[in-house]
Amino acid sequence: MAWPPDFSAEDARRAQVKAIIRSTPDPVETAEAIYTDDCVAFINDCCVTYDPRNPSKKLPAKMPFIPFKRQVELVGFVGGLMRDQSDGIVEKSRDMGATWICCAISVWMWRYEPGSSIGWGSRKEQLVDKLGDPDSIFEKIRIIIRNLPEYVVPKGFSEKEHLHYMKCVNPDNDSTITGEAGNNIGRGGRKSIYFKDESAHYERPELIEASLGDNTNVQVDISSVYGEGTVFHRKRLSGIVRPFIMDWRDHPAKDQAWYDARKAKADSQGLGHIFSQEVDRDYAASVEGIFIPSEWVKASLDAHIVLGFEPAGKKRAGQDVADEGGDKNALIGMHGQVITHIDQWAEGDTGVTAKKAWNYCKQEGVDELTYDSIGVGAGFKAKTNELSDMPENAGLNFGIAGFQAGGKVVNPDGEFSEDKQNRDMFADNIGQAMWVLRQKFHNTYLVIVKGKDIPVAELISIDSTLDLANDLVSEISRPKIEYDAAGKIRRESKKNMKKRGIISPNLLDGLMMCGAPRSESDMGALLSMALGANG
Repeated sequence: MAWPPDFSAEDARRAQVKAIIRSTPDPVETAEAIYTDDCVAFINDCCVTYDPRNPSKKLPAKMPFIPFKRQVELVGFVGGLMRDQSDGIVEKSRDMGATWICCAISVWMWRYEPGSSIGWGSRKEQLVDKLGDPDSIFEKIRIIIRNLPEYVVPKGFSEKEHLHYMKCVNPDNDSTITGEAGNNIGRGGRKSIYFKDESAHYERPELIEASLGDNTNVQVDISSVYGEGTVFHRKRLSGIVRPFIMDWRDHPAKDQAWYDARKAKADSQGLGHIFSQEVDRDYAASVEGIFIPSEWVKASLDAHIVLGFEPAGKKRAGQDVADEGGDKNALIGMHGQVITHIDQWAEGDTGVTAKKAWNYCKQEGVDELTYDSIGVGAGFKAKTNELSDMPENAGLNFGIAGFQAGGKVVNPDGEFSEDKQNRDMFADNIGQAMWVLRQKFHNTYLVIVKGKDIPVAELISIDSTLDLANDLVSEISRPKIEYDAAGKIRRESKKNMKKRGIISPNLLDGLMMCGAPRSESDMGALLSMALGANG
């Protein structure tokens, strides 16, 4: 989609639409037939938006609202939440137009859904409504309503009587849009849907959650990210609240050159961490000591495409088996240096999990499957042994080995550096496996961003088209690096992550097992299983 759009052409198109509707016997009825069940058409034909920065670019400040692809998808996302009466979270980069889209959705509901009650909240009253300030939510709503075609304006509507401070009434169908701020959010009675703008930044979000919980079935949290452990962050990781991601790459006006220029400016001003939060959606940007920095991880997205290498070589899979307490199973697949499969599902019978992993390996021709053998992993092993002995699986040649989380360092006498061995550097095999992963992401960053010459075998790439790619990217940069009493490297414990509001990084664990260093006994287990399957 070309950006910015041709606003003159769009004005001409809209003029034609208006002429056609006005030429019908009953324009109001005609408009209702077109827009009642089509919010996107309503926005495309009837809504405007406003940007005071435009005149400096020789563009109109007030312009036809032409939603780009991801904004259209946001309309569908909100519609799905209403249909299923469920909560959602919009995690966005800065300046993606999410609030404008949700304001337009609100006006559409106010006009075409009788009796609807739409709530809006933000952390400060002036952000909810400040007369004449288009940065405030209700001034956005007023701008949209004031510019609606006359055949869309509700019967009997008067701006003076029905468009008040933090309240908008439709006198024809009793629909309302109301606003609240700060700790008062959720105190204004029951709502069909409640939009919470910049909700990662609320001072007392738990109080707001308690108030809203009894007053609406549909909460939509809209925000850029702001640190780990917040209510917004916990919702994002919950697996219960539906997420919708609006990444800067989704905006047709933003390309790599735009990103690089903005990042360089932020770094020069000492605001790189703010940029990482508001543009890269990096929750850990202000957290010190992250094991694998998100900047390195994000450089790996589609690195194989950028650098022109194909997935090739050994196929490996890592299975993190869910423990009790709401944990999830995670299965990661790699072909050579490229992550080609990401899957996650709710905890369940380990036998079912083993069969699912087995079927994936069988279908994809995987060479090695590594699973977490501690605790519930025993049931996984028993089931894979059973599957190996089945006649229909004779001839399969993939090996299976357990990964003992927190076990001994692999190849302890191996050289880490000129004067240190692996045993001197790592407290356990998790710290060692994370370091191997860290090095691959760092190498990829050095090649992609810094132009270094490093062999493909030492890189890693994440296929960005995978459904859970963003979730994996987020998880990789959650744990901190820690050191034991002897100064040896280890990964932050799950207990310590939990104290920061971080849930178990199951996808990361699956990936870590894919590339974990192998001991001779591991290789023996893999070879033994492969030979056994061959009969």
